[in-house]
Amino acid sequence: PAGAAPLPEEDCMKLNPSFVGIALSSLLAIDLWASKRLGVCAGEGSAWGSARPLMKVIEVSGHGIPWLLGTAYGLWHTDSAAAREVLLNLLFALLLDLVMVAAVKGLVKRPRPTHNKMDMFVTISVDKYSFPSGHATRAALVCRFVLRHLVLAVPLRVLVVLWALIVSVSRVMLGRHNMTDVLFGLLLGYALYGVVEHCWLSPATAPALFALW
Repeated sequence: PAGAAPLPEEDCMKLNPSFVGIALSSLLAIDLWASKRLGVCAGEGSAWGSARPLMKVIEVSGHGIPWLLGTAYGLWHTDSAAAREVLLNLLFALLLDLVMVAAVKGLVKRPRPTHNKMDMFVTISVDKYSFPSGHATRAALVCRFVLRHLVLAVPLRVLVVLWALIVSVSRVMLGRHNMTDVLFGLLLGYALYGVVEHCWLSPATAPALFALW
C-alpha cells in the first residue's frame, strides 16, 4: 500500500550478487581443494615425492631461459634464410609470452599454493604470483608454433603435444600452480600464437631486424 514502510534490507532479495559470489567462492574452493589433492609431488614426503626430481626436469624443459637461449643460439648460427625467419619469430613469441605473463601476474597477484616449495629454477620478482602459469602458456604457444612451422613426422608431432600436456600437468603435481592457473595459461598461450601469426616478422615487414643477421 501507498506510504508503507520499506522492507528491512535483510528481507530484500539480492539474488544476482549473492549467486555470483557464492558460485565464484565455490569454484575457488573446488580449485584450491583439487589442486592440493593433485599436488602429489609438492614435497619429498608427498604421495609421489620420489618422482619430484623428474618433475623438476620437466619444469626446466618448459622454462623460458632455456628456450630463449636455445632460440638465440640457433638464430646466431643458422645460415638458412628460412630458418632465420622462423627462429626470429619464435624469439618474438617467447618474449611476448614473458611480457604478457608478467603483466597478468602483476595485475592479478594471486599467491602461489600454500603447499608449494619456492625452489623453482631461476625465478624473477613476479614469479611469487601464481596466475597464470607461465610454463603452461609457453607450452601451448611453443606447441602450436612447432606444429605449424616445422615439418615433423607424426610420432614427433604427438611427442610435442604430449610434452606440452605433461609440462602443464606437472605444474599442479609440483604444487607450483592451481588448476585454473594452468588452464588459463594454456588458453593464453593458444591465443598468443594467433598474435604471433598476425604480426609475423619477415624481410618484407621488418627489414631492419633481418639486416642484423
